Amino acid sequence: MDKFKVYTKTGDKGTTGLIGGTRVPKYHLRLEAYGTVDELNSYIGLIRSHEIEEKTLEVLNIVQNKLFLIGSRLATDDEKSDLKQKLNLNEDDILLLESEMDRMDEELPELNNFVLPGGSRLNGFCHVARTICRRAERRANQLSLEIDINPLLLKYLNRLSDYLFVLSRKVLKDVGADEIKWEPDL
Repeated sequence: MDKFKVYTKTGDKGTTGLIGGTRVPKYHLRLEAYGTVDELNSYIGLIRSHEIEEKTLEVLNIVQNKLFLIGSRLATDDEKSDLKQKLNLNEDDILLLESEMDRMDEELPELNNFVLPGGSRLNGFCHVARTICRRAERRANQLSLEIDINPLLLKYLNRLSDYLFVLSRKVLKDVGADEIKWEPDL
């Protein structure tokens, strides 16, 4: 058996293949959507490389696997592949994020103002992941005007950005750093 090669040379002319074989330009909205999900997944991997509590590491591992599923779903041509039936989210995936936000929020001070990213490197990475998640959500919503996308996928991305915001606050608290309050008069 031949060893799998990473390079196929099929994209050298500016197109790429969707799951199912359909070729589209590399600037296609589908690629923007699943490429942004891939970027988000990479940043979450960066977050996971830091010292954080075990429960959060477990949840982020689940999140990364769900994001891979979401990216695969966005990369699938439903007319040429039955992968759609195998790549679904459910409400429990969203409930996990919500319960984790509630758990972390119990330890955090009440939020009475906007906060700026920063205070620790890990907080900054959480905020970058949050903003990438918002972009992924925008791209997926835009794509949903052209193709059928499970509403739970859109809901998951929305909830994940909220989770990443709460996580950004929690990692600051865990290292004893103060949140940076937005001061509109500066």
